[in-house]
Amino acid sequence: MTAENCTVFPDFIFLGLSGRQDVQQGLFVLFLLVYGITVVASVGMVLLIKRDPRLHTPMYYFLSNLSFCDICYSTISPKMLADFLSEQKRIPYHVCAIQMYFFGAFADVECLMLAVMAYDRYVAICNPLLYITAMSRGICTQLVAIAYIVGLVDSAVHTCCTFWLSFCNSNIINHFFYDFPALLALSSSDTSINEIMLFISSSCVVGTSIITVLLSYSYIMGTILRMNSADRRHKAFSMCASHLTAVAILQLKE
Repeated sequence: MTAENCTVFPDFIFLGLSGRQDVQQGLFVLFLLVYGITVVASVGMVLLIKRDPRLHTPMYYFLSNLSFCDICYSTISPKMLADFLSEQKRIPYHVCAIQMYFFGAFADVECLMLAVMAYDRYVAICNPLLYITAMSRGICTQLVAIAYIVGLVDSAVHTCCTFWLSFCNSNIINHFFYDFPALLALSSSDTSINEIMLFISSSCVVGTSIITVLLSYSYIMGTILRMNSADRRHKAFSMCASHLTAVAILQLKE
């Protein structure tokens, strides 16, 4: 489509989950409850770990970063909640681009952080004598920094490539929040390169996280089953509880 025939829309419009006002009000209450619990629990976790010196360990350091990601990851919620009570579910292009960037970035960081936490549990249980060296403060900081760098760069590439496309045919998004596939489906440009890039990066980030978690816990389970003491097995399972809970919550969100 030529530039002369391209209609430039000032913003995007969401269709939402339902056109019925009573349903939207019910969804508003439900999502507000979930959002409130997520923010309060995540902020409380970060503050608790920061204030209690006994929790200044690699495991809780990663957990505090994961909680911080949860807070940033849920940046879509305020806009989504407002849309439930609004007839015109509009969002300007630049606001959509900014929020989509942070949403994609912290989604990646959260996945990678789960992989880092799985590796931490593997070292703690399978190689406890090397734990202090293998998970020193410097190494923990580097692992967290790598997760953030990968997430921020990956999301920047996809956001720039997505908003480089033309959106001439329509500005109506058949979704209740902004996501890369939803915008690609709306574009009037050829999105094949974008789709390939999105598939490759998602496969690398999610695949790396899943493989790391599965491999780590396969070694962890083998080590635990070889333990003779029931107390040691119970302690080992307890050490993995926080990470397994985080993995389960992420799967529910997905």
